Amino acid sequence: MITEYPHYIASLQENVCKFWDKKALNDVGGESYSFGQMAIRIEKLSLFMDAAGIRPKDDKVAICAHNCARWGMVFLAVNTYGAVAVPILFDFTPDSVCNLVDHSESVGLFTTGAKWARMDAAKMPRLRFAINVENWDLLFAADDATKKAYDDMEAAYAAKYPEGFGPADLHYATDNMDELAIINYTSGSTGNPKGVMLTRRNMSAMIDFCNRWMPIAPDHNMVTMLPMAHMYGLMIEFMYQVCNGCSMYWLGKTPTPAVLLKAYADYKPHLLVTVPLVMEKIYKSKIKPVVDKPAMKVLTALPGIRRIIFKKIKDGLYNAFGGNVTEFIMGGAALNPEVEKWFRKIKFPYTVGYGMTEACPLLAYRPAADGYVAGSCGRAIDIVEIRIDSDDPEHVAGEIQARGQSVCIGYYKNDEASATLFTDDGWLRTGDLGTMDADGNVFIRGRSKSLILSANGQNIYPEEVEAIVNNQNGVAESVVVDRAGKLVALVYPDQATLPESGEEQADMAEAIRVGANRLLPGYSQLTKVELQQKPFEKTPKMSIKRFLYS
Repeated sequence: MITEYPHYIASLQENVCKFWDKKALNDVGGESYSFGQMAIRIEKLSLFMDAAGIRPKDDKVAICAHNCARWGMVFLAVNTYGAVAVPILFDFTPDSVCNLVDHSESVGLFTTGAKWARMDAAKMPRLRFAINVENWDLLFAADDATKKAYDDMEAAYAAKYPEGFGPADLHYATDNMDELAIINYTSGSTGNPKGVMLTRRNMSAMIDFCNRWMPIAPDHNMVTMLPMAHMYGLMIEFMYQVCNGCSMYWLGKTPTPAVLLKAYADYKPHLLVTVPLVMEKIYKSKIKPVVDKPAMKVLTALPGIRRIIFKKIKDGLYNAFGGNVTEFIMGGAALNPEVEKWFRKIKFPYTVGYGMTEACPLLAYRPAADGYVAGSCGRAIDIVEIRIDSDDPEHVAGEIQARGQSVCIGYYKNDEASATLFTDDGWLRTGDLGTMDADGNVFIRGRSKSLILSANGQNIYPEEVEAIVNNQNGVAESVVVDRAGKLVALVYPDQATLPESGEEQADMAEAIRVGANRLLPGYSQLTKVELQQKPFEKTPKMSIKRFLYS
C-alpha cells in the first residue's frame, strides 16, 4: 500500500503558476477564468476571511450553490486559506441547508441570492457572513467588523499588491497534511446528520493515486456535471483536474441531451465519470434497437461483418462524447450484465469503480486497458486495502471493509455513528456486500441493508434481480422489495413504450414478471410487478433511495 505522496496544494500552486494565462474554470455558455484570474479571486477572498477573523484550521465555511466556475474559486479559496470547507448540495431544502450550516458550526456561507432569501439566519447563530456567488455581493454580516472587512477587501488587495498579483506572490501552506479539510454531508436530514470528515492527507493520497493511474495532461479538458458537493464530482472532476492544470467546463444545471452532446463536441473531454444508469439508457436507446433487428442478428453471426458493425457502433458512441475520451468510468452501482456484455463485444473503453464519500471517494478501480474484469468494480486501489468479512470471500458474500490513506477520520459531532463506522481493528464498514476473487477483483452483491432472506434461508440480493428485470422490454428502472415474504418488483416503465389503457398496462406488468422469472432461480421468483407513475427518487449519485419503497 502506498503511504507517501506529495501534498495536492503543492501541485496546485505549481500548475497555477505554470499556466497563469491558460483557461481554468469555465461555465458552458457563460463566464471563463484563467488560472491567474482564479488565483486573484482566491487571494481577495483570503484577505477578506483574514480581516474578518476567520481562523485557519478551526473555522468552517459552507458552500451551497449550483455548479459553476465561481463555486470552484470559492472552494479553493477556503481550502488554500486553511479553513474547513463544508460543501452542501444545492438541491437540499433551505431548512436542511440551515440545519447543516448550524450543525457544522460554519461561520461563513457562499450561496445564491434566491437560496438565501428562503433561509432563516436565526437558525444559524454562528454565521458571521453570507456571500452571493453570482455577483460577490455581501448578503449578510453579523457585525460591523465583518461588513467592514468585506467592504475593504478590494482596497486591502490593492494596498498589498500595488504592482499587481502574479505567480511569484503565490504561497499556499502545505504544512497541514493531517488537518481537517472537508466536512461532507451524506444527507440533509434534520435528525442526526452524518458529516464525513476528510483530511488534506485523504485528498493528497487520492489525487496522487489519480495522477499515477489516470494520467492526464494540461491540454486536456473536463466537462463537469456531477454535483460539486458530491465527492466524486469534487475530487475526480474538479480537484484532480485543477491540480494538473486542466481546463474545466461546468454544466450548471442538469443539461438536456442536446446541450450535453454539444458540450462534449465543443470541449472534447478526456475523461467521463458517470453512473451506470446513464450508460444503460444509452445502450437501450442506441445499441439494443440496432442489434435486436433480425437482419442484424444474421449479419453479426458472420465474423468479418460483425467486426465492421461492432466498430461502427463503438465509433458512433465514442464520437458522440467528443471523440477524445480515454476512459469511461462508471460508479455508484453495478453495471447491468447485459449492457456490460455488449460494451465488451464492441470493445468500448469503460470500467466500473467502487467507492463512497467516506473514502474520498475511491476504494476500488482498474483501468479499462489494464486488467478490468467484467462484472467486477476493479481491485483495491494502491492507497487502501480491502477485505471481505466472510469465511469464504471468493464464494460467500460478506461486508466489504477497507482501511488506508484515503479513509475518513469519522463523522463530525456524531460519536454514535463514528463508533459504528469502523470495526474494532480499525477497518471501515462500507455496508456493502461483496466477494473477492484470488486476484483481488471485487464483486458487489448489494447493500447489507437491502439483503432479503427468503423463507428457506436463501440470501436474495435485490440488485441482482433488478438487473434481470431492467432487461425486460418496457422497463426503465426497478426496485425489488419483500412483501410478506414474497418478492415484488416496482417498475418505472419506459414512457415511450407505455400503453395508455389500464388493461394493456396490466398485461405489460405481467409480461415483465413472466419474462424475468424465466431467468431467475426458483428462490427469487417474482410474485408481482407493480408499475410506478413517477421515476424513483434518487441520491446525488443517481442511486435509487431504496428506503422510500421498502
